[in-house]
Amino acid sequence: MSTIEDRLAEMGLSVPEVVPPVASYVPAQRDGRRIYTSGQLPMKDGAMPATGKVGEGEGLVSPEQAKELAQLCALNAIAAVKNVVGDLDRVAQVVKVVGFVASDPSFTGQPGVVNGASDLLGKAFGDAGVHARSAVGVSALPLDAPVEVEMIVALAEDD
Repeated sequence: MSTIEDRLAEMGLSVPEVVPPVASYVPAQRDGRRIYTSGQLPMKDGAMPATGKVGEGEGLVSPEQAKELAQLCALNAIAAVKNVVGDLDRVAQVVKVVGFVASDPSFTGQPGVVNGASDLLGKAFGDAGVHARSAVGVSALPLDAPVEVEMIVALAEDD
């Protein structure tokens, strides 16, 4: 097990199996020292724990729950990276994270939601988990997901 997986285990988490694509793409692709993940939905054991728009009010996914779902997206992105590189300790840097939040029109807390992914990556990868980021509100996501996360990581120079 890698140092990254040990840190995740300390948080009570583990790297899941790679989520199978829901369309014509691969979960992650390597280009030189970079691994680019496809957008990862908050799938767990083949199902999405919650669906719908994020916001405050009845019938909406709460920002707190969406933040937890963003963490799940990040775990799925880590799984996609691991599937390509084998050993997560080969990751030298999480370079960029992009989070998409299916937002109720009045919701503007996208950065707080995507913090679920960013915080997890920081804890798992330590200094190598510090990254550039975008948090974007959108009207809808695939399968009515509340959040989707993609990332770019750089491998060590000798990889």
